[in-house]
Amino acid sequence: MLTDLHKQLLNDFQRDFPLVERPYLEIANRLGVSEDEVLSALAELRDNRLISRVGPVIPPNQIGASMLVAMAVPEPELQRIADIVSRFPEVNHNYEREHRFNLWFVAVASTTDHLARVLDSIERETGYLTQRLPLVNDFFIDLGFRLDLSHA
Repeated sequence: MLTDLHKQLLNDFQRDFPLVERPYLEIANRLGVSEDEVLSALAELRDNRLISRVGPVIPPNQIGASMLVAMAVPEPELQRIADIVSRFPEVNHNYEREHRFNLWFVAVASTTDHLARVLDSIERETGYLTQRLPLVNDFFIDLGFRLDLSHA
């Protein structure tokens, strides 16, 4: 069950996250709650898999190296392979697509060499090849959106 605090955190801080020494205290002050309440609510959202992380969205290849990657995985193996891929801290999300290349993810690393080593490790651990798709043209899509949480 989502509380009012959960709903405010989900809707009000997708953009303009406070860039201060103690951002969660700043959020708490804005919402009239304690910093511990904000941290606990975010942990509950994460534990319930309603959020995966709190962090910045940095344009590709501005800091370090990033790449879109696709894999062709037999359907019965898809969840197991996705779980392996998700264990790598360099993978910030993965998702299924209806295509021969059915597992897609974005990987980010400090250098192109580090990124290549990560993708090589993913291939070794999963037994499946990665289709590496380097950025050619940059298109920005605003990933923030207002959630209708009136029934949640």
